[in-house]
Amino acid sequence: MAPEKHLIDQITGELRQIRHNWRERHGRELELGSRELPSHLAIYEIIDELCAVLFPMRLGPPDLTKEREDQFVAYKLGSIERDLVKQVALEVEYTGCRQPDVEPVEKSPRALVMDLIRQLPALRRQLDDDVLAAYRGDPAATCVDEVLISYPGVHAVIHHRIAHVLYRGGLPIIARIIAEKAHSATGIDIHPGATIGHSFFIDHGTGVVIGETTIIGDRVRLYQNVTLGAVRFEEDESGSLTKGEPRHPIVEDDVVIYASATILGRITIGRSSVIGGNVWMTRSVPPDSQISQASPQQR
Repeated sequence: MAPEKHLIDQITGELRQIRHNWRERHGRELELGSRELPSHLAIYEIIDELCAVLFPMRLGPPDLTKEREDQFVAYKLGSIERDLVKQVALEVEYTGCRQPDVEPVEKSPRALVMDLIRQLPALRRQLDDDVLAAYRGDPAATCVDEVLISYPGVHAVIHHRIAHVLYRGGLPIIARIIAEKAHSATGIDIHPGATIGHSFFIDHGTGVVIGETTIIGDRVRLYQNVTLGAVRFEEDESGSLTKGEPRHPIVEDDVVIYASATILGRITIGRSSVIGGNVWMTRSVPPDSQISQASPQQR
């Protein structure tokens, strides 16, 4: 049975008062009809369209034919530009009004969106390398198409490549929405600020965490439940956490990190190293290191 009207009116009024009190405490009173932040639903639709533009016959609509690929891509690029400019404008305005300590974005919303669109060919080439790395790195993969359309690690990396461009362009909120969309779908949590090189492969993927200031080289492979995190969080004079300081690992080229390894702090994993499963690391290791758990001592 639906709630009675007087109860609905009561709850609506209480929620309105709570919203008003919160906005008043934080200086967030809005004019009627205005919206402050980008819509996560709009961003979700836009990122799906971007994925379809990058891989029309694999991630595009089911009825698309090769004869219509260019027409589809051109049409979608136009709608992406229009829709994303609206969301970018909201973040730019929000940052200018609500975050005075953050350096303002100098470019217009349209210029920021066009920067992303211009980089799509380079992103596609980089993603082709990621897909190929996944195919070559997994003996269970039957073809590159299987990898592209079904592997959660590839799905997360596609989202990250796009989010990273927006993050570097000064749009961390939209970038984080994109990252969290992939996180909720795959269980892989990659902060959009993380810098990741070419031919990157996450096998299985569930539980992987890659922090904001992580730097990953080329041809790196991670397995499920790997954490590239911070060992501690510095505080400023006011007791607030210090933002933006390098606090996550550097993983050099050709490193393999096996399942459930935890690597914390601004340490360096030297190139061509292999980090075994369940290892806990807070110190750097030189190139060509082979790190594994100490064998348990038999009592």
